[in-house]
Formats: sequence, C-alpha cells, structure tokens
Amino acid sequence: MPKKMKKRHLLNYSILIPYLILCILGLIMVYSSTSYLLLENGNSPSASFFNQSLFWGISLVAIGLLYKMKTEVLKNQRLIMAAIAVLIILLLIVLFFGKEVNGAKGWLQLAGFSIQPAEYLKIIVIWYLAWTLSKRQNSVQKDFASTVKRPLLLVLGLTALVAVLPDFGNATVIFLIILILLLASGINYIYTLIVGFGGVGLSFLAIWLINITHGKIFPGRLQYIYNRFAIFQNPFADELNKGHQLVNGYYAMFNGGLFGRGLGNSIQKKGFLQEAQTDFIYAIVVEELGVIMGILILAILFFMIIRIILVGIRSKDPFNSLVCIGIGAMFLIQVFINLGGITGVIPLTGITFPFLSQGGSSLLMLSICIGFVLNISADEKRKSLGLY
Repeated sequence: MPKKMKKRHLLNYSILIPYLILCILGLIMVYSSTSYLLLENGNSPSASFFNQSLFWGISLVAIGLLYKMKTEVLKNQRLIMAAIAVLIILLLIVLFFGKEVNGAKGWLQLAGFSIQPAEYLKIIVIWYLAWTLSKRQNSVQKDFASTVKRPLLLVLGLTALVAVLPDFGNATVIFLIILILLLASGINYIYTLIVGFGGVGLSFLAIWLINITHGKIFPGRLQYIYNRFAIFQNPFADELNKGHQLVNGYYAMFNGGLFGRGLGNSIQKKGFLQEAQTDFIYAIVVEELGVIMGILILAILFFMIIRIILVGIRSKDPFNSLVCIGIGAMFLIQVFINLGGITGVIPLTGITFPFLSQGGSSLLMLSICIGFVLNISADEKRKSLGLY
C-alpha cells in the first residue's frame, strides 16, 4: 500500500453521485415548474433555471475548495467564531432591513440576488457544536449540564433570533439539529428517552391547547400558527382560502398517478399551486413524473443520507462524527418536514425539499454540507489506510 495517495482517489462516490443526480433533477424540475408562469408574465422561461444553475456552479466550486481543505482547518476556533459573528450580523440586518416574503423577513438583496442567512445558520450550528462538543467529550459524560451551558445558550439564542423574523420552519429545523447533536455527544441514554417521550407529550399538549382555545393563545402575528394547525387537519374546509395550497398539492399528486403526466405537463403549476417550485416541488415531480419516479428520488436521497450517517458512525474523530451525524440528521429532518407538510401529516412550515426546490441559498448551504462530508470521509479513509 503506498504511503501517499492523491486526495481525489479517496473521494466518496456513494455520496457525490447521488448529490449530482439530485441537483440535475432539481434544475430540470425548477425549469419545468417555473417556465410557464415566467412566459405568461413576459419573462424569459429560463430565468429561474439560469439563476439556480449559477448557484449550483458556485456550489460545485465551494465543494471543491472544502474538499481540498485540511480537516484541521475546519477545527480552527477563530474561523468558526468568525463565521458565527458574520451570521449574527446578517441575521440582525435581515431583522431590521430584510425583504419580507409571505409575512417573514428572511431575505437580503445583494447584487440582484436574494440571500437567506437562516439557511447558512444550519451548517454553522452543526460546525460549532461539533467542534465544541468534540473538545469536551470527557466532561460531557461527567457533567453534561455545566459543560454544554454556554454553547447551548449561544445556539439557542441564534435559533430564537431566526424565530423572531419570524421563520419558524428553519427555527424548528435548527432546534432539532441542536437536540440530535446533544444526544449524539455521548450523554447518558436516559436523556434520549426523556427528550423522546417529552417531545411526543408536548406535541400532543400543544395540539390539544390550540384546538380548545381556537388559536386565541397566539396573539397578533402568531395567529397564523393556529391557522396552519387548523387547516392541515382539514384543508378542504377552506379550500379556496387557507387550504388552497395543500388542496392543490393533493390534486397535483393525484393527477400524476404511477407514471405521471409527462415532464412539463403539470396542470397545477399553471397558477393553481402558488410557488410550486419551492415548498411544493415534490408534488409537481409526482404530477409530471409519477409516484414511481417520486419513490426513486426518495430512495436516492435516503441512500445518500444513510451513507453520510455511516461516515459519522464509523469516524474515530469525534468532530468528524458529530459533523456527519448533524448533516445527515438535517437532511432527514428537512425531507420529513417538507413531505409531512405537503401530504398533510404535519402543518406546512415553508421548508424546501433538499436539492430539488428552487432556492440559491438552500442549494449552496446543502452543497457546503456535502463538501464537509466528502472531506471528512476522505480524511477518515486516509487514516484507516495509514496514508499521509
């Protein structure tokens, strides 16, 4: 076995190839879901496609740079804290001067592009918690509360800032990521049981309170939380108003059948299903390509997620392990929340479908995550082979 090997020979294709397949499918579906309305409004039918393609090009460059980077650089405290400081500044700018979309201030307009800082906070939280928890492995097991107190206050404060925008969808994802990383940090399994049963109990309690109070416990701007809970239970009760999106999502998936209406032949994207290219892109996929293709896409995505989590489980370095587990968990959470929302299992939250939905910030953030995992996978493989 050679003692030296170029890093490209250590590339984990079981993660890279599914990523490339999903991104290409995403570009196709962004074009398909946006071209009709863009043309109707007198714009270029390829405008959204080219914008998404530009971000994918930037994403590929970011993956390349991250892959070439030494993992020791990723553990640099100054770099991590600088990233957190930049995100805090961007979130504060968004809070006071951000562009409001559907009642939430989550976007910054820079050089003609919309950037969503809350998206990047997901990977920053994973990065920071993986670094700080990996440095305190022994103390985490001995004195969990005092060990994680300061890091936990920081990340929960950032999560609260996202919720204030209000962006409850991304705040929920970040909160669940924090929870999973804490449970994966080596603490007693009793904590996991408490969190699991406690979470289920609180969920039922919240739904019960919302139903018996008819949303009156949520004043002002938060009233729409009740509306989403009420509608997801029976969207057809208000089909032309609050239940409009969910009902038309159902129609889209029903229209598709097993084999779909054909690429580009969606009915619901023609004004019936608003913003079909974002939250409801999977409904359009099923309408045009069919249930079988929809299941195949999920299989590819879940295969990639499993491979990412396996890299984390097999990693001997605690930092590498926590980063991969956090990223795999984040992908899984987003898929569950997105599909749960469009199928009516849980209330809609505005979370995009990974790699398929339109959104430059989302695609770039997800790609950065892939760059982290590919680098860590190569590093672990190098160590296991005794290479340097």
